[in-house]
Amino acid sequence: MNLERVEKIAEAVLYEGYMLYPYRPSSVKNQQRWNFGVLYPPSWCNPQFGSDRFSMQTECLLKAGSSTRLTIKVRFLHIVERSIAKVISPSAAASESSKPNLEPVERFELAGRIYQPWQEAVERELSYADLDPADFASMSPLLFSFPEGNDIEYLRNEQGQAVGAIVRAWKALYGSVEIRSLRCHDDVVRITVQVENLTGTNPGIAFDSASRETVLLHSLVSAHTILGADNGEFLSLLDTPAGFEDAVAHCQNLGTWPVLATDNADAVLSSPIILYDHPQIAPESAGNLFDSTEIDEILSLRILTLTDDEKREMRQSDDRTRGILERTENMPEEQFMKLHGILRGLSPVKEEVQ
Repeated sequence: MNLERVEKIAEAVLYEGYMLYPYRPSSVKNQQRWNFGVLYPPSWCNPQFGSDRFSMQTECLLKAGSSTRLTIKVRFLHIVERSIAKVISPSAAASESSKPNLEPVERFELAGRIYQPWQEAVERELSYADLDPADFASMSPLLFSFPEGNDIEYLRNEQGQAVGAIVRAWKALYGSVEIRSLRCHDDVVRITVQVENLTGTNPGIAFDSASRETVLLHSLVSAHTILGADNGEFLSLLDTPAGFEDAVAHCQNLGTWPVLATDNADAVLSSPIILYDHPQIAPESAGNLFDSTEIDEILSLRILTLTDDEKREMRQSDDRTRGILERTENMPEEQFMKLHGILRGLSPVKEEVQ
């Protein structure tokens, strides 16, 4: 079992919608973050009576034997709130142990670079390896937590004095992963993975009246699940093998869509984005663009038409978007030609019978 290929595809899912073209915080479409697969705190979802979820469930079928072992990974983004501040009394000695007084600002310029507030993200992963499908028919939920924290990056002038700061802060997240199995057809078992956001379930904590921007800080963003099997084979839920129609019909997937992710069916990617079995990253793609509602060629050409001021904002807004800009500006002409279109193969046309 090699999950490297699956994780490359999952990476594209993870950052889908992270920042949309034209990749600038000042752009209207980036003023409110949107992502697929957000698991909100329960108290936010319950009063909404809408599509917002606090849990997701994956169910798929696995042909397993006594030597079959499972690896299950749950991955998501944890939103980090980036704020900008200026130092009240600039000092060369500013550090974590001797914090100067900071005053929050909406914009700070230093050495020709502009710093602005933004929502970044860090990747979180929960991994459960070497699982025997026969052992977790009634396994208790596995609890997880990520404590709140903050980090200060000081901005220094030419004299080495701390004159500003980037303050990154993240809220605590709590949740559970429940893994179950049920033998449903000879050597085939139904694997269930349920992920829940339990943040705010303590008495006195509620998010029902909070803004969406606030709630996202307490949410699992772009949540998805990867399942891998050693000495086992997953069955397709899209191209159902004969005789397993009833077992497939009983698989209940909530907020997620599982597909076979490898050619030998030893891995499943269950994501909030609808894919077909055996998804692939096009070899012509130079990298993730976060906005797959557009094709690579159009987005790349649009990036090149941005003004110098727009490129400056894109470059300074986020490390990931700066990487997109630099990659696109340095893309050779032959790479652009590949993005325009490529012939992968020819098939003979069958003659019609007269």
